[in-house]
Amino acid sequence: MSEMSEPQRASLSRIINDLGGTFLEVIVGDVKAHEQVGAVVMHDPGDGRALPPEALVLGIGVYGASDVTELLRLLGTRNAAALIVRAPLDRAPEVLDAAHDSGVALLTLTEGADWLQLADLLRTVVAQDDVGDDVTSTLGGVSAGDLFSLANAVAALIDAPVTIEDRRYRVLAFSGRQDEADAARIRTILDRQVPEVYLREDEGRGVFKALYRTEGPLYVEASKVSENEIPRLAIAVRAGDEILGSIWAAVAGPPSPERSQALIDAGKLVALHLLRRRAGADVDHRLRADLVATALEGGPKAAYALRRLGLLGRTVNVVAMDIIDDGVHETDPSRHASDRQRLADAFAMHFSSVAARSATALLGNVSYGLIPLTGSVEQSEQRTKRLAVDFLKRTGTRVPAVIGVGIATGDPIRLDESRARADRALRVLRARGTPGTAATMSEVHYDALVLELQDLTLAHRAPVAGPLSRILEYDERRNGSLRETLECWLNAFGDIHAAAALAGVHHNTFRYRLKRLGEVGEIDLESPDERFALMLQLRLMNPAVE
Repeated sequence: MSEMSEPQRASLSRIINDLGGTFLEVIVGDVKAHEQVGAVVMHDPGDGRALPPEALVLGIGVYGASDVTELLRLLGTRNAAALIVRAPLDRAPEVLDAAHDSGVALLTLTEGADWLQLADLLRTVVAQDDVGDDVTSTLGGVSAGDLFSLANAVAALIDAPVTIEDRRYRVLAFSGRQDEADAARIRTILDRQVPEVYLREDEGRGVFKALYRTEGPLYVEASKVSENEIPRLAIAVRAGDEILGSIWAAVAGPPSPERSQALIDAGKLVALHLLRRRAGADVDHRLRADLVATALEGGPKAAYALRRLGLLGRTVNVVAMDIIDDGVHETDPSRHASDRQRLADAFAMHFSSVAARSATALLGNVSYGLIPLTGSVEQSEQRTKRLAVDFLKRTGTRVPAVIGVGIATGDPIRLDESRARADRALRVLRARGTPGTAATMSEVHYDALVLELQDLTLAHRAPVAGPLSRILEYDERRNGSLRETLECWLNAFGDIHAAAALAGVHHNTFRYRLKRLGEVGEIDLESPDERFALMLQLRLMNPAVE
């Protein structure tokens, strides 16, 4: 068997070529010196974890010459590739000197661009192949699936800046030279989505209907939404009868026959890339899910799976997420499935952005994550929980989700134990039915034991017996309240006045009922063993547990 090659990573210069001009500007540094960017990392001054080699660091909230200088010097000691800060930048001499001395390239993010949008774009172009063997193929001379390079190739063919969009007019890739277009194009790229106002305008003009009916390019006159807009040349990207997306070029006027033919040819090539990309994504998702499932089983195979995922030798924690029953999703299976998939996608994006090389997969109804963290085992467990809580806060309660957190371990064989703990915690949270909560096993240990005792009781089909059975029989026959009396007394730890208040009766009335309780149930209320047995039986009978 040949040795598996390392995943191919994008160079810093390629990232600048793909995103530069519209999103990024190089202030200082040799971008060609960094052949492979290791990961995209968001800077957190309170996080002391080690950076992956050649990391591209997003300096969110880093302003001012002194803060930028300090961070550059720190990143230089951690072998980072580049730092991105928000424009405008104070180009003080100490900032430029720190960039030169550290060897860290300094870039700025254009005003108005969103950090999350940038992180999403960077993840698109940084890793060409994160899982499996590195097999590079080309379509039309362009690396298969490399839509940014393809967009630049199409732009060169028709001599105009282009975007490649999906059926929902979300930007999949864009070419350079976007400064030659108009404000509408820049806003589209910054949002990675055609703004709603332009979609309504084009729909009202019948542009989309004409686009999908026309086999060749469609010339679209400039919109009247704002001033100084220029026309577009568009073509639908088809695979047979299926519309995969579209190409939009910002042009000065109607195209020549040569440009029209070039766009037709480009549309066929883009279709091949989109099909390959879709097929590759499906294969990648299945492969990643298989590897995550294998790792979660623990044992000898887990080490191989972790190696393929790039997690071998790292301290890893398991998290498990599911949707709780809110009555709505259970009656609408299609909505349940779609919400579960959307939440799983958001789950994957969140953890990959806050913990580099996190691996997630939707296995059955549960989304599992393998989260690599630094620090002690105790610190890793609590930090994993904080990340889970942060994710649930971001997603809100429209889709009611909960997350169980396992234990951190550096031993692949013990990953099944971490998964078991995450599953047990998740089960308790589902039973409680409180959306937006996360917990470790140690925090819900008691409730987990009660649920497992319920399982044993049901498995053995054990009926209620002993004193409690006599009390329940009496209440049913006489429409009595002895069970309520017992529960109030136990919950009040034998305090008659407190128990009477819980039952809503006078304490003398409660004393009479308690005496009757002992007679009917034949209970020694002074015996701690009998009290414990009754408390346990009542707890296992409680339908609120699950």
